[in-house]
Amino acid sequence: MSNITLRDISKALNISVSTVSRALTDSHEIGEETKKLVLAYAKEHNYVPNRMARSLKVGKTRSIGVVICSIDNNFVAQMLDGIDQICTESGYQIIIMQSKESYEQEKACINLLYASGVDGIMISPSLQTTDFTHLKELQSQGFPIVLFDRTTEELTAHKITANNIKGAYQATTHLILSGCTRIAHLNSKSTLAITRERFEGYKQALVEHQIAYEEDLVKFCNTSINENTDENVATAMEELLKQKPQAIFTATDLLSTKALAYLNKHGYKVPDDLSLIGFSNSDLAPILNPPLSTVRQPSRQIGELAAQTIINLVKGKDIGPAETVLLDTELQIRKSSSR
Repeated sequence: MSNITLRDISKALNISVSTVSRALTDSHEIGEETKKLVLAYAKEHNYVPNRMARSLKVGKTRSIGVVICSIDNNFVAQMLDGIDQICTESGYQIIIMQSKESYEQEKACINLLYASGVDGIMISPSLQTTDFTHLKELQSQGFPIVLFDRTTEELTAHKITANNIKGAYQATTHLILSGCTRIAHLNSKSTLAITRERFEGYKQALVEHQIAYEEDLVKFCNTSINENTDENVATAMEELLKQKPQAIFTATDLLSTKALAYLNKHGYKVPDDLSLIGFSNSDLAPILNPPLSTVRQPSRQIGELAAQTIINLVKGKDIGPAETVLLDTELQIRKSSSR
């Protein structure tokens, strides 16, 4: 975070502190040329408003920042519904920003939300994020942060997510009980807990049913860059299918639908040639060809509980030490995994 102040800008531009302040808040009292000059200097030097000084003047903003990977996703939209309901009922507005799976964009979102004066931030980290310094810096100032859906052990905070290990275990066990022993696993490539936990659940099911783990049956696919996702999924699927699996367990909504599309495109009959099950909250799952078996996450409840948690923190309530809350998933069996 930058340490530049209103007084620094005032001195550099040879104008009064009050003029700088009014220019930064787009006051009608200040001319357009002066506003442009002040804003350009502030941007160039990464000026961040002094939240403490502002709060002494105007108090809390009653707004919550929400950072998600992308709004173009059923699961995320369902979480946002839960967040919006709780915040609205509690008298808070939400400001939603998208990281687009970019670490740099995520940092920019956090800085902008902080500078805009939100009272707290809820975040589902991007797949590219491995360094959480930008969040730790805010926490060190006592700023409330809650992680939801995607979590990490790198940050001590209240975290709300699905029970990913149990959900993955149940999905893999279902495939095993349907007669499959060669089960492939397609997962996202990231350091987030969601990736590790779903992989762990898959392995636990294999171990419990005395099925040897085979590294060649597992692929971690980079889906953090949109324009390369189709190519990366196709490459991963091609390599997995060379191992002649009887089933594939996919770990994300995106991978589930793209894996099914790939199989249909290349002439595989699901579930006759191989079964498919994946994590997905898509409302289209029942009408895909064939209907897709899924692990459905409690998306709305994740959003609701995360929102209530951040509001409690903003209000200064004592809700105990930081903890991770795991909400149960639901196994929904459809034709894609029914032989």
